[in-house]
Amino acid sequence: MGYKLIRYSVKDTGLEENRALVAKVFETLDETAPQSVRYLVLELDDGEFVHVVGEGNDTSALTGLAAFEAFTQNHAERRSTPVKRSPAKIIGNYRVLEESKAG
Repeated sequence: MGYKLIRYSVKDTGLEENRALVAKVFETLDETAPQSVRYLVLELDDGEFVHVVGEGNDTSALTGLAAFEAFTQNHAERRSTPVKRSPAKIIGNYRVLEESKAG
């Protein structure tokens, strides 16, 4: 599984909308439960959002979701900085990126 780190800042006027759209993505992930996706979103105090995305072979398992497509629409208008993307390697992980256990 490959991981990516994505960072961007959101304008004050776009914070609530960005939070709501991210929440919808997680609701959809909970409903559809794609096994090839690992996804974590953090919001920092300064309005910056950090996404950690782990994807297997099916990269559309996340990006193909209608809720994710809605999140990306008008994203540039909500942001106050450009998106920074970079591949990431897991050097250490303590129960943040573990696979969820059903049951």
